[in-house]
Amino acid sequence: MARVNPEKIIDHLGQDLRRALEKAVRESIPGVEFDPLVLFKAFTREVGRTCSPFEQVPDSCVQT
Repeated sequence: MARVNPEKIIDHLGQDLRRALEKAVRESIPGVEFDPLVLFKAFTREVGRTCSPFEQVPDSCVQT
């Protein structure tokens, strides 16, 4: 099993993930008002609190 750092992955994919999160929230909760950047920062903060600094993932999730 490989180990990954979830926070660094989110930082690396930040712009794409932020757009995806915004789209998902808008589709799931039509008419909701929110600041996409504030939402993404809160999401990133919660990932840091919830996940370990390094999480094990199956080797099939990683290509080197």
